[in-house]
Amino acid sequence: MKEYFQLQYKITTRKCIDAGVQPLLACLLATIAFVGFSQYLFSKTTFAAPVYLLLALAVTGKFSDIKRNDFLRLCFGGSKHKKIRVIENFLIATPFVIFLAFKQQYIPSLLLLLLTSLLALFNFRTTLSITIPTPFYKKPFEFTAGFRNTFCLVAAAYILTGIALAVANFNLGIFSLLLIFAITLGYYTQPENEYYVWTYALNARRFLFAKIKTALWYSTCMAFPVALVLGIFYPQQIITLVFFFLAGWAFLIFIILSKYAAYPDEFNITQAILLCCCISFPPLLLVLIPYLFYKSQNQLHSLLK
Repeated sequence: MKEYFQLQYKITTRKCIDAGVQPLLACLLATIAFVGFSQYLFSKTTFAAPVYLLLALAVTGKFSDIKRNDFLRLCFGGSKHKKIRVIENFLIATPFVIFLAFKQQYIPSLLLLLLTSLLALFNFRTTLSITIPTPFYKKPFEFTAGFRNTFCLVAAAYILTGIALAVANFNLGIFSLLLIFAITLGYYTQPENEYYVWTYALNARRFLFAKIKTALWYSTCMAFPVALVLGIFYPQQIITLVFFFLAGWAFLIFIILSKYAAYPDEFNITQAILLCCCISFPPLLLVLIPYLFYKSQNQLHSLLK
């Protein structure tokens, strides 16, 4: 069991070093990002505690995947496997529990500890084995595959919109809109095989414009229902709504360009730091987007001419 956690520590450390960031700095930046997001969530809605609880359970639930746990059980045996799962869930839940306690949300924090402990005893599929129809064509494979993997999160965002209208909380509605865009950002964090880029009969510039155009269109298809109902019920907040919608577009463009600026490598720590800086100071996107576009062109030049 000790060897398992040592291995996980070495893997995490190696990934940080490969990304050009010292592990301690990466830990510090992750902590700042976590606290910043948590504080923002609690400052924007009175429903932050249950949303926070569901978010923590969603993260820990990923570790209950059947295939993953079958592998751990095969390597360490039944008793050690259960101990590893309990420790893993406890480590993941600890930051959420501490922040809930800091906000004096003692019942949700205790409930989170109980539920994450129970999750360690059960295994289930973390991905759906059924084929869910999507409103997207095969061309933007990111949205076709991503929508099916995040269908429950998208549904939760729409439900949050309904709750926002029921309790007359515009900020919660904005959070659900941003959640939709955050989900779509996740579709572009993993690089595809070089072959799927090479097959485009376009140069690098036209390829990037095509990717951005498709992403903006389909993200709009997902986010527009939320924006529409918020605009109908809160017409006095149209300017604020448009601002957040445009911000969602800008961050989506930033993520796409960041992906191909590092291509064929994965989204790295440096880009994550830039993303955090942009979240803290959105006007920075006006400088970084042209820079990343230029860098992406150079990265793709060998594949697309």
